[in-house]
Amino acid sequence: MELGNKRAVFGWAMYDWANSAFATAVMAGFFPIFFKQFWSAGVDASVSTARLGMANSVAGVAVALSAPLLGAIADKGRVRKRFLLFFAYMGAVMTTSLYIVSQGHWPWAVALYVLATVGFSGGNIFYDALLTEVASEEKMHFVSALGFSLGYLGGGLLFALDVGMVLSPGTFGFADATEALRFAFLSVGVWWVVFSLPLLLFVKEGRAVGEPGVKMVRAGIAQLVETFRKARSLKTLFLFLLAYWLYIDGVNTVVRMAVDYGLSLGFRSQDMILALLITQFVGFPSTIGFGYFGEKVGAKGAILFAIGVYLVLSLWGAFIRSRWEFYLVALVIGLVQGGLQALSRSYYARLIPLDKSAEYFGFYNMVGKFAAVLGPAMVGAVALLVRSMGFSSQVASRASIAFLALFFIVGGALFALVKPAQSSAES
Repeated sequence: MELGNKRAVFGWAMYDWANSAFATAVMAGFFPIFFKQFWSAGVDASVSTARLGMANSVAGVAVALSAPLLGAIADKGRVRKRFLLFFAYMGAVMTTSLYIVSQGHWPWAVALYVLATVGFSGGNIFYDALLTEVASEEKMHFVSALGFSLGYLGGGLLFALDVGMVLSPGTFGFADATEALRFAFLSVGVWWVVFSLPLLLFVKEGRAVGEPGVKMVRAGIAQLVETFRKARSLKTLFLFLLAYWLYIDGVNTVVRMAVDYGLSLGFRSQDMILALLITQFVGFPSTIGFGYFGEKVGAKGAILFAIGVYLVLSLWGAFIRSRWEFYLVALVIGLVQGGLQALSRSYYARLIPLDKSAEYFGFYNMVGKFAAVLGPAMVGAVALLVRSMGFSSQVASRASIAFLALFFIVGGALFALVKPAQSSAES
């Protein structure tokens, strides 16, 4: 691999290091805790769970509806990197703004969180699309896994630092844990901006192939319409997207709702934070290892294996009683989560036209974001339904987690039916 290409791969992968701080410290970690205990203080656990689920769903809808069109425009104007940085910096600014939201003001917290999540998810459309710019076909599985593994490490390191500030605020000059936790949102925004710079510097994109401004938008719309016209000849692609929608729905819901679930069962916030740290630091080497596992058994076989693991975890998770079981679940998730995400991305990248990567990854991320709509909303709805039947909030939470098994069963079954025309997608 040439030096310039190595720099491009490094710069591309470092963006995962940058934005994973949001996914780990905010989306999966501190926001659910702070939302339940600070911004929704005094509210029934089922109600705060429903609010959090709907917040994630609103953000998912906003990105999903715009993703394919934005991708098509970015392809025509060759501005994928610019679009990425716009969304990234919007997400970073919204994240830092959570620092100023006062106790009990949950609507403001939800609004900023939704916008930050739009920035995070919108940026990923163009980040994923740039995979085809920096990696050859034979290196896609490895480079994709490298990005996710660095994301686990970078997100985990900042999260660990923030956890240290929360557990020992006086050591870092904070008055109490609440002040330290609010500062954590600020640290994530700064981290996100700083570590986006390698991508800005080292990843190059070809010259624009279309006209700027309004003409570029029109060209993007025309390309999107043409893709829909060809949909009938892309049955394999759309079968994959349908399967991906369902199984990644379960994965995204676990990521976004696991801490809330643990708190609803009565576990301490410190226990939830430790579980997240276990997932992060196990995920760093495991994602690379899972990439090699995919090369040995084939990407399809490895993806099906990971879906099966998640199916078992969703059923097991509904019956856990002790924090040690929660830690063990977190450990197993760390072993397969990054690998499933990385291989799904690189598997898809081998199915699509390279000159329309942003548009097609727009569809990919649209599906992923609609997955983030249905899953959290269903978890909240099931919890409220079971609670309304007179059961305790713990029983309601357990039922909502068990419901996720359906996503892995149906998603895995559909993915098993995917038969790409090019055998290379299997490897």
